[in-house]
Amino acid sequence: MLASLIELYPDADIFVVCDMLAEKHRGFLRGKVPKTTFIQHLPFAKRLYRSYLPLMPFAIEQLDMSPYDLILSSSYAVAKGVITGPAQLHICYIHTPIRYAWHLQGQYLREAGLNKGLRSWLARAFLHYIRLWDLRSAVCVDVFVSNSEYVARQVRRLYNRECHVLYPPVDVHDFPFVESKQDFYITASRLVPYKRVDLIVKAFAQMPTRRLVVIGEGPEASRVEDAAQGHANITIMGYQAKSELRRLMSQSRGFVFAAIEDFGLCPVEAQACGTPVIALGRGGALETVSGLGEPYPTGVFFSEQSEAAIVEAVECFEREASRIRASVCRENALRFSTATFQEHLQKIITTALMSLPYNLWDELTEQPQYSDRIA
Repeated sequence: MLASLIELYPDADIFVVCDMLAEKHRGFLRGKVPKTTFIQHLPFAKRLYRSYLPLMPFAIEQLDMSPYDLILSSSYAVAKGVITGPAQLHICYIHTPIRYAWHLQGQYLREAGLNKGLRSWLARAFLHYIRLWDLRSAVCVDVFVSNSEYVARQVRRLYNRECHVLYPPVDVHDFPFVESKQDFYITASRLVPYKRVDLIVKAFAQMPTRRLVVIGEGPEASRVEDAAQGHANITIMGYQAKSELRRLMSQSRGFVFAAIEDFGLCPVEAQACGTPVIALGRGGALETVSGLGEPYPTGVFFSEQSEAAIVEAVECFEREASRIRASVCRENALRFSTATFQEHLQKIITTALMSLPYNLWDELTEQPQYSDRIA
């Protein structure tokens, strides 16, 4: 996302809550040094920045946006809370409303061990404050753009705001298209609870003739490894380089996905390889994968997060695999290219600027260095 915005506006300034990016990954910044909040300089911020969440709403409000006419925020938590004035245009690309403060509060508290006792009530009080701040900060956004219709519905429901839908940029052309597949399935993600990789592993443990490769690392790694213990058809590979991930994804018979995601990059990346997707029929997957009920299917949906549902979906896929063509999967994925994202975002921005009650659009475009006034 940030790389795509920098390509569109190479002279714009960049602001972030904190910058922990390793030097080897900074090429897309084109030499830019992001401006950070005070959280960057707090003790152990690099390792424990999540612990400073209570300070982030205050921190983002301290960034000085006054020199800029156009502000583009890419927000999944607090970025949309920057303070802007009446003569500025703030367009927020929202990945999700703060999920752990809204519909995932219960899950967040359970996973953090904060579902009972005094610490639980303190956490709940803090999340109540976050919700109030989230609603207040949404009022100051001029235009919302969401990464899926699934998120747009949440924006309408929580903020009572209309929202453009623009799918995020995916490097679809970096994934090799392979038509001839090998006899194994794959799942790849960060191993965190809501991804439900443990369910996928347990389901394949019940299908000893179906091979599964698991790629990823995270706090749930030991739980996933325990679920795979003693099952020779399941291979846990841990973290893999992008080149290896792409190779395995392109060769696999199907990609299995059990999370409720706002958009979900991996199912699109798999389809870019010509690989069908077996996914939970909720969230963003419903917008990126075409099920068997569609004229040109690219995958199979299952209805609930359970081992039995995954087993049934895999067996259904085996029966119906001849209906799903690798070329159709690839064509479907190309809808989410970076070029498509950039073209449509520019149209949204131009329309928003031209609809302003004052002549900001003319004022900006008449100045050779107008892009210096974009953050």
